[in-house]
Amino acid sequence: MSLLPVDEAVALILADAAPGPVEQVALEAAHGRVLAADLAATRTQPPFAASAMDGYAVRAADLACLPAELTVIGAAPAGGAHAGTVGPGEAVRIFTGAPVPDGADAILIQENTEPAGPGRVRALFSVEAGRHIRRAGVDFTAGSVELTAGTRLDFRALSLAAAMTHGTLPVVRRPVVAILATGDELVPPGSPVGPNQIVASNHVGIAALVERAGGVALDLGIARDDRAAIAERIRHARAAGADVIVTLGGASVGDHDLVKPVLEAEGCALGFWKIAMRPGKPLMFGRIGDTRVLGLPGNPVSSLVTGLLFLTPLVRALAGGPKAPVADRAAVLGGEIAANDSRRDYLRATLSRDDADRLVATPLTRQDSSLLSVLARADALLVREVAAPAARAGDPCRVIPFD
Repeated sequence: MSLLPVDEAVALILADAAPGPVEQVALEAAHGRVLAADLAATRTQPPFAASAMDGYAVRAADLACLPAELTVIGAAPAGGAHAGTVGPGEAVRIFTGAPVPDGADAILIQENTEPAGPGRVRALFSVEAGRHIRRAGVDFTAGSVELTAGTRLDFRALSLAAAMTHGTLPVVRRPVVAILATGDELVPPGSPVGPNQIVASNHVGIAALVERAGGVALDLGIARDDRAAIAERIRHARAAGADVIVTLGGASVGDHDLVKPVLEAEGCALGFWKIAMRPGKPLMFGRIGDTRVLGLPGNPVSSLVTGLLFLTPLVRALAGGPKAPVADRAAVLGGEIAANDSRRDYLRATLSRDDADRLVATPLTRQDSSLLSVLARADALLVREVAAPAARAGDPCRVIPFD
């Protein structure tokens, strides 16, 4: 099978990726979820003309000649109201959020007044009609759609939903992504490590990518290099309702690379197997029934880079987000770089700003696909297209920032 270009691979993965079913969740549990339906306000906000400041509700015409003394006929605290009407030469002590009493058409802020004797206040400044009054419905009105389907619910959207009096929200169900590491050489983090073993780390980073994209990570543990053991974990994932199964390692062509034949034996129809990219050439995508299967390479950096480029957009689309590749942005090179070959290269790079405020991408010296310490120090992936010529500092480039 020939090497598939990255863009074609992403397009195949996303071809029929659609938001999952809708579920109702409590407002407090909806952070980061994607709204599944338009959300209309159930009330008008504010429901009445309200004071925007502490001060006095007045008639603007009474303050045409200064200083002006007014008779304070009552008070309107927040959560309360003054039942009477403000007449000529009168004022009502009012606090932020309280309803503006009838007859008043402006708020004279407290700082612009001084006492003028018992029950009296002196206005030191005039005020125009409408000043410091929030009219009824200035924020939103009952029945108006304020949040639309597809909105990712962040702190702003959740606060608005709460103000619209929604205690539960219709959201897209988070896709379940089962993650299976394979290899006799792997041991879990924190476990004793034998002389020929290494600590499994890929599943931790992949789970973080899944959660960040809006999915739920299901850890299937580590399967030894045994067909029956791998098959058992695959079946467990399907029984658990996984929308996506991600395998880590075992997808190459060695004698112990058993993932591909096991998946095929379980009925997986492979869409593609190898990608024209570096790092991460051995990458699989297929289906077992309705379950998508993504086989990522075992080298740590290869696994995380391919997870970012291929798994992230899939999970995001299934969770109700945009159906699009991971976004890149323009930058300039921070140093010389060699010509590229027949695979798209994703170099680990740091980001900075130059004197012209341009984003500068400087590739790190070491680019081996096993070096997690280098990946952790990087800020972005520097994208080098197939057959890209050698480039110098200041030349344009494209980067995929990690944050």
